[in-house]
Amino acid sequence: MNFNISVVIPVYNEKNTIREIIRRVQAVGLVSEIVIVDDGSQDGTRDILPDLDGKDGVRVILHERNQGKGAAVRTGFTQATGDIIIIQDADLEYDPRDYPALLKPLDEGLADVVYGSRFLGGARRPILFWNMVANKILTFVTNILYNNILTDMETGYKVFRREVVEDMTLHARRFDFEPEITAKLLKRKVRIFEVPITFNPREYADGKKIGIKDAFEAMWTLIKYRFVD
Repeated sequence: MNFNISVVIPVYNEKNTIREIIRRVQAVGLVSEIVIVDDGSQDGTRDILPDLDGKDGVRVILHERNQGKGAAVRTGFTQATGDIIIIQDADLEYDPRDYPALLKPLDEGLADVVYGSRFLGGARRPILFWNMVANKILTFVTNILYNNILTDMETGYKVFRREVVEDMTLHARRFDFEPEITAKLLKRKVRIFEVPITFNPREYADGKKIGIKDAFEAMWTLIKYRFVD
């Protein structure tokens, strides 16, 4: 592959997983840099980050207070230097071994953005039924509003050519990032390709953060950006 790859990792209270996700990303052997954006962690994650910063392509950016995943990803976009940007959650739900499949449509010139879909038949741990229902409803509404056939708008695995997002104005601060960027990509007629990924969701007792309030916010975001920029 003839491009440099940046991985942006938004982090909030992930002391138990941060070292492991970095190890997994590096083990793939495709990444030029890893940009960690800590969004005001209070669980001890920040005690670990100095040991990672500056080593093996890792850079750490600190938010002084918690602002939300969307804000952390937006900061990561401004700091990433690669031709390709991959968003990677720190919670181990998404497997970096899927990177080759995610990157293939970009390498072959078939797409400008790739979404890793949890609903295209990849291996997954079958839990959290109502989360799946909410995801499918939000994706269905996305397809109605923007005339598309996505299967997983809310996926955390999104991969971008740098030029697609570097001039895009984004406002999302929390989990409304997913619907906002999807709405704006679809309105711009950007070429999106979906590929199946593996998925190992964690439960709320293990630290899962997204909730029902975020689903309503996502719905409003989809509707709002259908009519405004």
